[in-house]
Amino acid sequence: MAVLGVDGWRGAWVGALLEDRSVRLLALPDVAAVLAVPGVHLVGIDMPIGLSEDGARACDVAARERLRGCGAAGSVFPSPVRSVLRARDYAHARELSRDATAGARAPSAQTYQLVAAIRQVDDALGDPPTDRVVEVHPELAFRALDPAVRNAKGTARGTVQRLAALRAVMDVEAALADAPPRVPVIDALDACAAAWSAQRLADGRGECVGDGAVDARGRPMRICW
Repeated sequence: MAVLGVDGWRGAWVGALLEDRSVRLLALPDVAAVLAVPGVHLVGIDMPIGLSEDGARACDVAARERLRGCGAAGSVFPSPVRSVLRARDYAHARELSRDATAGARAPSAQTYQLVAAIRQVDDALGDPPTDRVVEVHPELAFRALDPAVRNAKGTARGTVQRLAALRAVMDVEAALADAPPRVPVIDALDACAAAWSAQRLADGRGECVGDGAVDARGRPMRICW
């Protein structure tokens, strides 16, 4: 049974197609291409899916708390409220967010950079939403794979730790050696971690954080691994 892990990359997506231990890295231009990869049972994507109307998502709060002890809490960006998907620009996004949250929240510039990708995913899921696509977070996956993953991704130590964690469950070096040109190792490893999460979820062994809530379009507000 094949699964796909997906990580955002420069306006496009890096996919890791995983079946048993075999993994192949893909460069995918958009979410339509992600969903069109043949033979995929489940897609794990590192991007917010269910969006709150008026505040923080319980799953973001819980994920940050789980990662706080290993110094990775900052890797969980606060997800924008749904109205921000209508934003014309960053200033408009901040205005929409403050209106929706009684002035309590406005997206950071870093969060706003994700809005186009979040909108793309939201549009692609349809109504009612497909259950083939699940929100995951690579840092939760890496810590579940191996608590020895302690250093930040992109550092020499962090990269070696992530490779060692993935090596136990898939043939990651072979995938990296045959990766599409220009795909960064950070995004490739995150996609592989997302694929491992999708595999666990497909096998019924996955874990999730969240309060069971769904958003206005029926998308679950949860993060899984």
